[in-house]
Amino acid sequence: MSSLSTVAQLATLAEAEGGNHDSLNPLVTGGSAFIILLLLLWITTRFNRDR
Repeated sequence: MSSLSTVAQLATLAEAEGGNHDSLNPLVTGGSAFIILLLLLWITTRFNRDR
């Protein structure tokens, strides 16, 4: 078996499994990451008031 046919079989298997998780909504994941980063930015600016 060549590596090319192995890769093709793995790609077919991954495609048949459905791909994305249904429980992970990209909008919620991205929005929560954005909120967390904004919170970390706010905390950082509070500690650096003397600069």
